[in-house]
Amino acid sequence: MQPGAEAPDLRAALLAWWQTHGRHWIPWKLRPDGSPPQAGEPLDPWPIWSAEIMLQQTQLQVALPYWQRWMQVFPTAAALAAASEHEVLLRWQGLGYYARARRLQQGARQLHDLPWPRTLEGWLAIPGVGRSTAGSILSSAFDLPHPILDGNVKRVLTRLIACPRPPARDAAGLWRLSASLLDPQRPRAFNQALMDLGSGVCTPRNPSCGLCPWQGHCAAYAAGDPVRYPVKDAPRELPFQVIGVGVVFNAAGQVLIDQRLNEGLLGGLWEFPGGKQEPGEPIEATIARELREELAIEVAVGEALITLDHAYSHKRLRFVVHLCRWRSGEPQPLASQQVRWVTPAELHNFPFPAANARIIAALMERLSLAA
Repeated sequence: MQPGAEAPDLRAALLAWWQTHGRHWIPWKLRPDGSPPQAGEPLDPWPIWSAEIMLQQTQLQVALPYWQRWMQVFPTAAALAAASEHEVLLRWQGLGYYARARRLQQGARQLHDLPWPRTLEGWLAIPGVGRSTAGSILSSAFDLPHPILDGNVKRVLTRLIACPRPPARDAAGLWRLSASLLDPQRPRAFNQALMDLGSGVCTPRNPSCGLCPWQGHCAAYAAGDPVRYPVKDAPRELPFQVIGVGVVFNAAGQVLIDQRLNEGLLGGLWEFPGGKQEPGEPIEATIARELREELAIEVAVGEALITLDHAYSHKRLRFVVHLCRWRSGEPQPLASQQVRWVTPAELHNFPFPAANARIIAALMERLSLAA
């Protein structure tokens, strides 16, 4: 479906609804004094770009306090470009998908002393910026007419036309629909209104169709089952792995941590060493073997500290963590960037994945009880 003659009515209805019900408080969409920009007025792209990268895998209400702290430490792209990766990952800790932070810093360094791009091609050349993120930056910062297609927008549009295929299989058609609906005179306001409609009214479950300005045009509502859309692919079974983890102490009471290689979602972060359990292998043997293979050390595996499950988008992991005592061997980063002995009190100075943060909490509780 293309809206054709309906497009002006759809735009007008959505913008009228948004004027009263929109999220006009989002800080990166405002002037520095907190007032809304005029049509065509440019905004600083840096706060918008930072927020858009955070929002790629994180809901707004979760990302907002991180963004506020981030902007205090890195008020400009130049400040991020000049920072160490350690500082960047530490400030990102808790948001997950840490490759986003590394790419944001790469982009800040790439744009050093260059004017802000005002074309789609210019933003697509920046690490970590895809078409929807680029469109959102261009429309939000410069009020330029570029469509977007984030998760909220996909849901609204697939329901508007009752799209019979999963969004990933009809991406080209949804992009055309988003572009044809976009108000060329008020692209910043229209794109924000479309996202606000998906966030507050056209929600995944229990949508408030009675409050929707597009109810009379919505094919999914007319069919009587808007929650059926977007159509989903059959769920796939995620692989499951058990990971043995060693919290290794030396005679001085220090703990051994290592830094992951700069690859994958968690690249550059610190962690307690360990690895995958082999079939039929006792978990204590897994921990001893992994520490021998990855760090060239021998340990005595002691009592269990914590077992926790953690799900990623592509796999499910169970971490079985044991306290260990270092016996011999100088730790070597055979499968990591570097290794360090640190005191338990120093652990908060290092960026860890979320699962390791829970291990640290359990460790500190155990140490406080033993004191």
